[in-house]
Amino acid sequence: MNAFLILALLVSYFVVLVLISYLTGKNDSNQDFFKAGKQSPWYLVAFGMIGASLSGVTFISVPGWVEASQFSYFQVVLGYMVGYFVVAFVLLPVYYKLNLTSIYEYLYHRFGLISHKTGAFFFFISRVLGAAFRLYLVAIVLQQFIFDQWNVPFEITVIISILLIWIYTFKGGIKTIVWTDTLQTLFMIVAVTLSIYFITDSLGWTFSEFLISEELKAYSTVFNTDSILDKGYFLKSFFGGIFITICMTGLDQDMMQKNLSCKSLKDAQKNMLSFSIVLTLVTLLFLLLGALLFIYAKKNNIEIPILDGQPKTDLLFPEIALNSGLGITLGITFILGLIAAAYSSADSALTSLTTSFCIDIIDMTGKSEKVKKSIRKKTHIGMSFLLVLVIISFKHILNSNVIDSLLTVAGYTYGPLLGLFTFGIFTNFKIKDRFVWIVALTSVIIVFIFGKIPAEDLGGYVVGYELLPLNGLLTFIGLILIRRK
Repeated sequence: MNAFLILALLVSYFVVLVLISYLTGKNDSNQDFFKAGKQSPWYLVAFGMIGASLSGVTFISVPGWVEASQFSYFQVVLGYMVGYFVVAFVLLPVYYKLNLTSIYEYLYHRFGLISHKTGAFFFFISRVLGAAFRLYLVAIVLQQFIFDQWNVPFEITVIISILLIWIYTFKGGIKTIVWTDTLQTLFMIVAVTLSIYFITDSLGWTFSEFLISEELKAYSTVFNTDSILDKGYFLKSFFGGIFITICMTGLDQDMMQKNLSCKSLKDAQKNMLSFSIVLTLVTLLFLLLGALLFIYAKKNNIEIPILDGQPKTDLLFPEIALNSGLGITLGITFILGLIAAAYSSADSALTSLTTSFCIDIIDMTGKSEKVKKSIRKKTHIGMSFLLVLVIISFKHILNSNVIDSLLTVAGYTYGPLLGLFTFGIFTNFKIKDRFVWIVALTSVIIVFIFGKIPAEDLGGYVVGYELLPLNGLLTFIGLILIRRK
């Protein structure tokens, strides 16, 4: 596919987003930026959250993961569904009762200032890394298939990507994002659906014939019940998925900021439950697409693309969509889906980082609206620069599948948040607030060391996504130890 055509699509897409930003960001108030005036229709939020949850990681990395792990990722997704119910009926009522702008304000109300700052700090680290993971994956695709042809450095590609996001979010914030994410989710779902159609058609199958084919059976094993020692064992993946959702959605300002923009708790709960069902179905489509990609590659002798001297399964989808001769329509479909996936997660991440930094880290209480707006805009620029630096660094340190790396890092960074919120909601204990950061940091260090122990030293046990609940449990125990007598 011609690089100029891809660039034209990128520019056209960007123009549409800027237009939406102009229409939704006219007010440019802090209230609209942070909470959209609490007037967001729940069904728009639900649909848009699908795109934000999937991101470019799901769009490229989940299909690329199928060869190594088949459909075992769906074990984690089933856990996600349970986690969304917990978020809807345990966490959202707490947030709405306190009328929060940042969810980490809860920790201030419950424990004190140090707990509030500690929670915000761990979210900050989690979201910076998470957003950078997602944007990195999209950036390397744009680099390999567009900008390398023009000898544009990777660093410039990243700067352009972040700049585009900053331009259409700097005024409207979450109010703009609710609408842009809806559009981007639509593009993403259309992209995966059409991609499945075009590839099955090129293989001479209907969709139903593909579902019953022998070729699919080679990739479609979902449940791993062989040995609890395996990283992908069902119970480890399922319960890991529950806690990943509770933390990466329910304890994440990025995702909860959209929920808090709904008119009422009831609307926010409807949003969460409907979103969970659709997300599960869409993820299944991505797994089916992954199987199709490897079947197609095998039948047509397509090699896994090489990046920095290593085979990169994450790049198989773009390779087939753009370079395999399946037609320009599939190429356009892929590019639109990729761009939508990238921006739908990155824009909300940038906004939530700005919100949390302004509300939680530097505390703008008592300042005039004019000063608050000035601080917010400067912070928005600062967060953009930070994301650029982290994404560029990833190019030199990441080797594994991106979604696997993302979920592993989540085990370290979201654990203290899980422990803090669980302790706050399910106990009545007061704690010695000044020691909270020590408890949180200690639990992360212990879990990190445990995660690095070789499997042979654990009797063959491979550590998986259970690091997250273990981290939360250690934080919970630590908080018991520093409770007030």
